[in-house]
Amino acid sequence: MDDTKGDEEKGGAATDRRTLLRTAGIAGAAGAAFAGAMHGKFSLAPITAAQAQTAAMPKGVDKPWWPSKWGKDDEAGASNHITPAKVLDAVKWIKDGKIYKIGRVYEQGMPLFGARAFSLRIPGGPTGGPFGDNKLVYHDEFLATEIGQTGTQFDGLGHIGIQLGKDGDKSEMRFYNGFSAAEISDAYGLKKLGAEKLKPLFTRAHLIDMVALKGGMMDAGQEITSADIKAALAKQNIAESDIKPGDAIMFHTGWGSLWMKNNDRFNSGEPGIGLDAAKWIIEKDLALTAADTWAVEVVPNPDKSLAFVVHAELQTKHGILNHENLIFDELIADKKYQFVYCFTPSPIKGATGSNGCPIAIT
Repeated sequence: MDDTKGDEEKGGAATDRRTLLRTAGIAGAAGAAFAGAMHGKFSLAPITAAQAQTAAMPKGVDKPWWPSKWGKDDEAGASNHITPAKVLDAVKWIKDGKIYKIGRVYEQGMPLFGARAFSLRIPGGPTGGPFGDNKLVYHDEFLATEIGQTGTQFDGLGHIGIQLGKDGDKSEMRFYNGFSAAEISDAYGLKKLGAEKLKPLFTRAHLIDMVALKGGMMDAGQEITSADIKAALAKQNIAESDIKPGDAIMFHTGWGSLWMKNNDRFNSGEPGIGLDAAKWIIEKDLALTAADTWAVEVVPNPDKSLAFVVHAELQTKHGILNHENLIFDELIADKKYQFVYCFTPSPIKGATGSNGCPIAIT
């Protein structure tokens, strides 16, 4: 059944995702704010047990995550890994010169998060002309969308933050490197952490084929653990030691097979990495995570009180970037599990993320 059309279907999918957020928000309400001595400024020391008794804290936060290892003013996060030495090392992995497009087609009817929209118009085309004696005519388009957060989408570092203070206190809504919403939020684009601050990505990537490991498509809420990653690497004859700082890790779960075929189910949740895998990714000091799913992380989280906690752990706390809704079918068919990943975020000043088509080079 094709579930890609109709307002009722879209509304149902949007409701499913919003319900996931509401459920986590209600369950985690007690951890929504700091108070007393913790309000306003963080100490660089871990929060003490005494403070924990007098201040409600977001789950999983016991100390500030800033300044970044790349400096207190850094806005590029893990894209800083892409040095000339890293690029030259990655080039060595290119053996046959084949290029794979691993981004989805942007089109009406693709699954979207919540109330996001995608609408392209070429009214009354051709748009212009004829010009000159040669009678030139042309088309151009008008696109209305959350340009960095629909379809194949790359999360910038201004996308995900954590509320540390009271509801509505933007001075304690903290993002990567401790930047607050009060500092960076603006109706006309982020004043810091915009997608234009990220460096082009050209690095080694490792594709984890969870479908092969599990014997079929994974299901919503099914978590990928570090043990799963290690088992898949062994099955694919890849040594864990092959994975170096600044590399990318990507996950083929099979969930992408629902794209434009069963959007309701696609939007209802997803398999993906949890906090255990996130810890492994942090220890490996990787630059990027990616998957054939809309969030890369497991949804719903096994801990129902948590909402998109892997996003916060990787992006907000460690500046590790994220690419969603990729397609790996051709790479899987050719058994190409290691390749060079290449992507440059659209340099839209103040954007929360980026559209575009990443490529894999083997």
